[in-house]
Amino acid sequence: MNDILHALIEVTGAMSPYLLLGFLIAGVLHVFVPKTFYAKYLSPNNKMSVLWAALLGVPLPLCSCGVIPTAVGLKNEGASKGAVASFLIATPQTGIDSILATFSLMGLGFAVVRPVAALVTGVCGGLLVNRFASGVTAQSSADCTCAVERGNRVWRVFKYAYFDMIQDIGLRLLIGLIVAALINVVVPNEFFLSFGKHPLLQMLVILAVAVPMYICSTGSIPVAAALMMKGLTPGAALVMLMAGPAVNIASILVVKKSMGNRFTWIYLLTIVGFSVIFGLVINAIGIGADIEPMCGVNKGACCSSEATSSLDEGGVLFRAICSALLLMFIITALSMKFLDKFKKQDSVEGTVIYVVEGMHCNHCKAAVERAVGDVKGVETCEATPAANTLVVTGNVRENDIRKAVEQAGFEFKGVNKG
Repeated sequence: MNDILHALIEVTGAMSPYLLLGFLIAGVLHVFVPKTFYAKYLSPNNKMSVLWAALLGVPLPLCSCGVIPTAVGLKNEGASKGAVASFLIATPQTGIDSILATFSLMGLGFAVVRPVAALVTGVCGGLLVNRFASGVTAQSSADCTCAVERGNRVWRVFKYAYFDMIQDIGLRLLIGLIVAALINVVVPNEFFLSFGKHPLLQMLVILAVAVPMYICSTGSIPVAAALMMKGLTPGAALVMLMAGPAVNIASILVVKKSMGNRFTWIYLLTIVGFSVIFGLVINAIGIGADIEPMCGVNKGACCSSEATSSLDEGGVLFRAICSALLLMFIITALSMKFLDKFKKQDSVEGTVIYVVEGMHCNHCKAAVERAVGDVKGVETCEATPAANTLVVTGNVRENDIRKAVEQAGFEFKGVNKG
């Protein structure tokens, strides 16, 4: 147990400064970049819209579940299918926060390769969709108005960065850190060395595990780093970092329903194929070879050569403060999310509570509220992902609410009977 705790402290200390900075940058992007900016460059059915979609998606901190409603919203605003595919593929693979966290644990090479791989994969997937599955683009919703966030911008930046985002990925991040610590202590050093002469086999094993699971782009980093320290090749680690966050069973089902079978196959095969290609490339180049196999025998330490070089006295104190702040933010955000699940919601006159399933994060919440808020007759609406509820005030028909929710990519279950 002491070894696991020690490994967990090492991983958290290495990642926390970069995570806090990445969350802050993500908050700035969320508040200060107009939402219409993204849709403006994605509607033409050409190569540039595909490129813009990938470029705009790479820095966004959206997970594979959060990117789905965003992509559906872009589709409904008139974005081409190729642009939607490019955005869907590139966005969940990486983000500002995960790029910085990758640098902290896995070095500059991986931190550069991840966004480049996401960009190339997204662009190629979008071009393939334009070529083989463009079909008819979704009906434009030019008359739709997006809800405008109000209040002090600085406060909104910090709220989004250190509350909304952490509510979305905090639990998965904690799980990733704990799994990494367990791997360091439990997995024998020789386990992955047995696959040493078969790097492609390693990648296929990782794909079989990573594709159906939900893996957060940030939470997957300590797991990949820990596995590399146990003998996993850098290429197989990159496969986990690319394919794991980009796709899961839930996202496949939603994409199939919203975009069609051919689109879904191109989306899935592009992610799988290019993750293997990039994995083979970085194995050939030697990126990641500088990561130490272990920082000590049976100590469960999890750190790269970059991380260990800065563990002086001041660095330890700074990392401890950052770790404490990160832990405080995670506990606060997840506690509020847990309490929301049990918050009693009473119907009053003019207010109806509906059940909406498929909401997993604050991006999902915003997508539902935006879609329902544009329905004629709706005065106010509030979604609670933890409780799977949508509270609507106004004179509006249930079928109109159902249509709005389903067009946004979620499952409408009718009036809450509880």
